[in-house]
Amino acid sequence: MAITPYMENGKKLFEIYINGFDSRGRRIQRRKRGVDTQRKAEVTEFEMKRELAKLKDQAVSYRWNEWFEEAIRQMRLTLHPETVDNYSLQLTKWVKPRWGSLDIDEITSAQVRQLIFEELGTKLSPNSKRAILKMVRRVFQMALESGVLDRNPCLGVQVKVPEPDAKVLTNAQADLFLREARMTNHRFFPVWLLALKTGMRTGELMALSWRDIDFETAMISVSRQWTSKAGFAATKSQKSRVVPISEDLLQYLREFKLRRGAENEFVLPRLQEWQNGEQARITREFCTAIGVTPVKFHDLRATFITNLLARGVPLAQVMAVVGHSQLKTTNVYLRKAGVEVRGVTDHLGYKTPPEANLAQIYSLGKTQ
Repeated sequence: MAITPYMENGKKLFEIYINGFDSRGRRIQRRKRGVDTQRKAEVTEFEMKRELAKLKDQAVSYRWNEWFEEAIRQMRLTLHPETVDNYSLQLTKWVKPRWGSLDIDEITSAQVRQLIFEELGTKLSPNSKRAILKMVRRVFQMALESGVLDRNPCLGVQVKVPEPDAKVLTNAQADLFLREARMTNHRFFPVWLLALKTGMRTGELMALSWRDIDFETAMISVSRQWTSKAGFAATKSQKSRVVPISEDLLQYLREFKLRRGAENEFVLPRLQEWQNGEQARITREFCTAIGVTPVKFHDLRATFITNLLARGVPLAQVMAVVGHSQLKTTNVYLRKAGVEVRGVTDHLGYKTPPEANLAQIYSLGKTQ
């Protein structure tokens, strides 16, 4: 730090120079020339030193990388390990290289839009971009809730994607599907039957044990799932639920338990293709072979939901049985079932005319 006199156009002037480090350890240099008196130079130096002191003492703002690591640490306390691993993988790949050194409180909505719609625009599908935006929004929201930020820059940013056209089996197709599977003694029949009669997810069915089934109350307790990455863990929603068992399924399970034997802990057989994640392909191929809509395994759950809604089961009950925590998730199936619009066209003021008989046709022909 120094005050240095110099001559310019025959006049004595002063240059003030200071240097130091801010709160992050970054070098700060300040220089001012053209001060015309020693006294003014000393006052200017004092003010510049005060500014440097403030920069050195101010609270350190998180950079994106720093807060991202903290957010992942916090997520591991409450979220499913697979969910956290997915956040870590996707944000490390797509966001960290672009925002890593940025101060989190300086990231703007414009930068969020630039990331999602320009930088990732040609690299990812609309669904993938929406997923990344959802993850980024959550990381910022955690910062907001922790007092690190005073606003979420993702607010108002949306990625619109077309609603997926979920395939389902009709009642007749579901009957045919189960009948053909049982007649041919297909190895997946018990799995398919429980999927269509309970609406449980594939991981929940894989984890289902006999102790989860109460034959007296005809209820299944769903409290865990199995995945190839995490093994046995809590359900996708992190909540337990009960699923009622229909009379015909209850009878089947009693008989099936006798055939399976008391030594088997799990209700359903450990099929290699199922454990390898090939259940979607097996289901689709079987549908094609018997001539019904070629659905995937997860579509059996959609068939279950749509069937219940179409038959007038209250939305809240369906949500409770299948474990939906958000109404918008079940609404997709509600529209698929056509419950909200059923009977609307019965109010039309015109009708389909009856078919003319032969005498009427002959009469019309003669008049012409």
